Amino acid sequence: MSRRNVEDQARGAEEDLETVAELAVEATRWIARNCRPVNTVDDEGLREVIQIASGDTSYNLPSRRTIVSRIHNLYDSERARRMDMLENATNVALTGDHWTSVSNDNYLGVTAHFIDEEWSFRSFALTVSQTTERHFAEACADHFLEVAKYWNVENKLTTLGTDSARNMTAAARLLPFEHLPCTAHCVQRTVTVSLHDCGLDGILAKCRKIVGHFKHSPSNAQELGEQQVALGQKQEPLVQDVPTRWNSTLEMVRRILRNRLPLSTTLSQQNSKIAMLTSQELAKLEKVEELLEPCRNVTELLGGEQYISCSVVLPAFCHLFRVMEPSDDDPVYVVRFKKVFTTDLAKRKESTNLKWLKIATALDPRFKDLKCLPKDERHEVWTSISSLVKEERLAQQPSTETTGKQPTKKTRMSEFLLCSSDSDSDDEDSIDKCLKRYKSEPKINMDQCPLQWWSSREGAHVLMARIARKYLSTPATTVPCERLFSLSGHIVQKKRASLSPDNVNKLVCLSCWLNAKE
Repeated sequence: MSRRNVEDQARGAEEDLETVAELAVEATRWIARNCRPVNTVDDEGLREVIQIASGDTSYNLPSRRTIVSRIHNLYDSERARRMDMLENATNVALTGDHWTSVSNDNYLGVTAHFIDEEWSFRSFALTVSQTTERHFAEACADHFLEVAKYWNVENKLTTLGTDSARNMTAAARLLPFEHLPCTAHCVQRTVTVSLHDCGLDGILAKCRKIVGHFKHSPSNAQELGEQQVALGQKQEPLVQDVPTRWNSTLEMVRRILRNRLPLSTTLSQQNSKIAMLTSQELAKLEKVEELLEPCRNVTELLGGEQYISCSVVLPAFCHLFRVMEPSDDDPVYVVRFKKVFTTDLAKRKESTNLKWLKIATALDPRFKDLKCLPKDERHEVWTSISSLVKEERLAQQPSTETTGKQPTKKTRMSEFLLCSSDSDSDDEDSIDKCLKRYKSEPKINMDQCPLQWWSSREGAHVLMARIARKYLSTPATTVPCERLFSLSGHIVQKKRASLSPDNVNKLVCLSCWLNAKE
C-alpha cells in the first residue's frame, strides 16, 4: 500500500472520530436542552435515523453512562461561564420559591438577575436543590445563604424576591439584604378577594359547572366542537379556572362569552341538567371581563425576565387604582368590586418594599417625573437618591493612602469622569447639580428601553448609573422561579421520579441555560 493511501486512510479515520465525537456532544446538548430522558440513546429507531443521516450504518449512539458523564461535564463548563458573569456583576438580585415534585420531594429554586457592564439584563437559574427540613424561616434563610455562598455572590446581593408566605417573609427578615414581595401574587390575591366580596361567586360557580360538563366528557366536548364549526366559529375547548393559575378565571369567562351560542345550543339539544347562563348573568360576565383585563395586563407586564420590571410596579399600581375608580354608570356589584379591590390592593401595596420601588421608579427614565406618586412623596424620594449618590461618591473615590499604590491610567480616567460628571466638588451643591442634570433630561417613551438610555448616558451620569444598575436589576415578581418549576415538571415525571437530587439540579439548570437567549 502506498504512503498516500495510508495517509488518506488515517485522515479518514480521524474525520470519522471527529464526527462521532461531534454527534456525541450534540446528542448530549439535545438531551439536556429538551429535557429528554438519558435512556433515549437506547432507542433503536433513533439509532437507525442517525445512521441514515450520517451515512454510517455501523454508527452506534453513545451509551447512557457516556451521556451522563458528558452532562456532568457540560454542567461544569456552563456553570463556570455563569460564575464568570456573576463575578463581573456589581450587584445581583435573587428570586426564590419552593416546589414539590411528583415524588413528593421538596425543592428550592433560586434564580439570579443582574445588569452587566454592557447594560444587558441577565437572568438565569442558580439551583433547584432538594430540601429535607421543614420550611421554617431559619431553614429557608440558611438555604438562601448557602446558595449565595456556593455561587460566591453573598457580598453582591441586593434583594430577594419571594411570595408573601409567612415563612418566606420571616426568612427575608433574617437575611442581610432587602426583601421584595412578588407583585403578581399581590394583584392576583386582591382579584380573588374582590370577586368573592362583590357577590359574583354564584355566577362563577355556574361557569365552572358548565366547563366541567364538557371537560369531563369527550362526547360532550365533541358535540360542542361540532356546534362551533356549524356556527362558523373557531373550534376551541373551554378553560377551567384554577386558584393557583393566574388569570385563569378571566380566560374561563372569555371562552364562555365567545361560545355562548354553541354552549346554549348544545345544552338544549342534550336536555342536560346543566343550565346555561341567563342574559343577565352573561351581562355580568362581560363586566367581569372588563374588570379583570387590566389585572392580566399588569401581571404579564411585571412577569418578564428579559427587561426591567421593578420600576414599573408603582406606575402599574397607579394605573390599576385609576381604572378601578367607580363611575356613575357602574352597577352595584361593579362598584363593590372596585372598592374592595382598591382597599385591598392599597393594604398590600404598603407591605411591599416601597422605598426600593420608589427609587427604582425615579431611576427609570420613563417614569422619572414620579407622577405615579403624590407630590408630597416625590421630594423624599429625591432626598434618598441624593444620599445614595453621596455614599456612592465616597465609596468610589480612589485612595492612594490606603492602598499604597500610585493611580493607574484607568483610575485617573475614572477620577476624571467622576469629577467632570457627577462630582464637581465635595460640597452638597455638586450632588444637587447631579440630580438636576438627571431630572432635566427628557423622558423617554414607554416602548423605549431604559437600559439603552443609561448605556448611552453613563458617561454623563457616572454615579447615578451605578445606582441605577443596582436598583433596576431587581425583578418585580417571582415568575422566573415559577417558570423554573414548570421546566422541572418536564424532567421530574412519573417515569423519572427516581432521579437523584443532583441530577435534577443539573438537568433543570442546563435546560434553562442552554435555552436562554444570549
